Amino acid sequence: MKVGIVVFPGSNCDADTQWVFREVLGQPCRLLWHKETSIGDCELVVVPGGFSYGDYLRTGAIARFSPIMQDVIRHAHAGGLVLGICNGFQILTEAGLLPGALLTNDGLRFLCRDVHLRVERTDSPFTRACHPAQRLRMPIAHHGGRYHADDATLAELERNGQVLFRYCDEQGQVSPEANPNGSRNNIAGVCNREGNVAGLMPHPERNAETVLGNGDGRLLLESLVGTSVTA
Repeated sequence: MKVGIVVFPGSNCDADTQWVFREVLGQPCRLLWHKETSIGDCELVVVPGGFSYGDYLRTGAIARFSPIMQDVIRHAHAGGLVLGICNGFQILTEAGLLPGALLTNDGLRFLCRDVHLRVERTDSPFTRACHPAQRLRMPIAHHGGRYHADDATLAELERNGQVLFRYCDEQGQVSPEANPNGSRNNIAGVCNREGNVAGLMPHPERNAETVLGNGDGRLLLESLVGTSVTA
């Protein structure tokens, strides 16, 4: 799996993501500067976390217009795999590749802590290494991670099975108390209707090795490259 990782001014999770794909999962990997106009022969494009353009105007609003994004959008529309993590999720919604929007957290506070997620489907290229309803623990670090969509869009997401992850408690129960930022329906990650583009607010690259925690993040990234789970 040839992996391309987009780098914007303000990206700060690009090197972590590159480390996991190249050093942990053994995949060919290259960084794609935002001014490039082609992703080349990359099969998977990852839009990593950070603060692209300092989050001026609105998170992801400026990055969406970077030259590389035109080819990322072309790649997505052609059926290629695209994953957005945290700020990358925000950018993909701004680019129209994913439905909904990420708003400022309830409480207006920056959140940096571990959360629990429930895997909602395992027939996706992003979750196929997971078990149905599996509970994962991953770190979040965001100020604008409250997933929002209007009622009609939300109903369509649920009907189509486009919700990949929900915030839950340690026992896997989805509840308002387990929702760290006020996201509608406790949504932590979604995919597009075709299933080849996905975004999530938690950071799988930050706990993809057991030395950094439980290694749960590796399940997501390993799902994409189709290798066996050994963490």
